[in-house]
Amino acid sequence: MGKDWDAVAAAIQARLEELGMTQQELASRAGVALMTVRELQHNLKPRKRSPRTLAAVSTALGWPEGHLAEVLNGGAPEDPDAADPVLVELQTLNQKLNSITARLDAIERRLAGDDEHG
Repeated sequence: MGKDWDAVAAAIQARLEELGMTQQELASRAGVALMTVRELQHNLKPRKRSPRTLAAVSTALGWPEGHLAEVLNGGAPEDPDAADPVLVELQTLNQKLNSITARLDAIERRLAGDDEHG
């Protein structure tokens, strides 16, 4: 299977947005040139990269060292945040909040209907 530099670019772009991180911050944290980050993020010059570069960028983005290498090789790495207890709890709270909101909306609709008939 060929190297999927488009997938690497998409992964980096999505993660930067998710983290609210700039290219400059990523370059600084990864210890790579800003141009390298731009090339990777926008797939400007797909070419063989040092495994150290992909590992450094992966780590700087909060992923395991081999994350981007796995993406490059067509893999679908597990979400490293999936087991984070804080994020799991946040998701649970979000689901409960959505349920409460739906119930309040239903109550408001019923009350509005009663007002029309009363």
